[in-house]
Amino acid sequence: MRQVTPKKESYYVVSNPLPSREGALTVLFAGESQTKPVHRLGPKVYDYYLIHYVISGKGVFSSQGEDYELGAGESFVIKPEQLISYVSDEHDPWHYCWIAFTGEQASELIASTGVNPLQPIIHTTRNRHIPVLFRHIQQALRARKSNAQLRSIGYLYQLLGEYCEVLSASGAAGFVAEAESDRVVQQAIHYLSTQYAEPITIEMMAESLGYNRAYLSRIFKRHTKMTPVTFLLKLRVDKARQLLRERLELTIEQIASSVGFYDPLYFSKQFRRLYGVSPSEYRNQIKSL
Repeated sequence: MRQVTPKKESYYVVSNPLPSREGALTVLFAGESQTKPVHRLGPKVYDYYLIHYVISGKGVFSSQGEDYELGAGESFVIKPEQLISYVSDEHDPWHYCWIAFTGEQASELIASTGVNPLQPIIHTTRNRHIPVLFRHIQQALRARKSNAQLRSIGYLYQLLGEYCEVLSASGAAGFVAEAESDRVVQQAIHYLSTQYAEPITIEMMAESLGYNRAYLSRIFKRHTKMTPVTFLLKLRVDKARQLLRERLELTIEQIASSVGFYDPLYFSKQFRRLYGVSPSEYRNQIKSL
């Protein structure tokens, strides 16, 4: 088994040479660290905003009772007074950079990106501008010039703009994916509604529609709150119930066969399970009306 060479630990932080906690927006400090395995911070709260960007390695960020496993190219956002903790991976500890900021506009700016306490993660794997902007903020503070505040704020605005674009794109992709899954489910419902009387199976439906069975079953249940098997069973029993009312000349066995049940006993069992009476009892109730 190949041994993994341990990463050399490092820690670097640079503060704003002229920090001011009053005003619209202030960058407080920025830093970067190659953490050691299982390096943990928290549970704790901060009184300012913190954004971390994972350069390499892995770790877990915990907030609001949720654990998020993160890797290279992903970011997590911490709001003031938010109880959080984060820990680096035991075998591949993360190397990350961060920026801390505060100010009257901070909350509004973070909200404008789409980040919130219930969704504090931003997947930015393909965006090369984000790590560069973190480094620019570090460099602006490290230069310790009179324009450090303005330059760091400028880069922070750009950084939040990149995050906003990433989240907007993922949101649009989510709407497209949801619309696509809804279309697939409607295809499945149409298939079952027209083929219920035939000896069909969910595997046959998936193959006919050109989708993986597990995928089709998963999105079907998400949209209808029932599995395709349950939907088909209820559809068949409901059709049988209609025939029991409207086609009194048909026998129970003929009705069962007409809706796709080829075992009358199984049909009777499922009918009783859904309606509390047997098919013959239901028909007798109809006749007595």
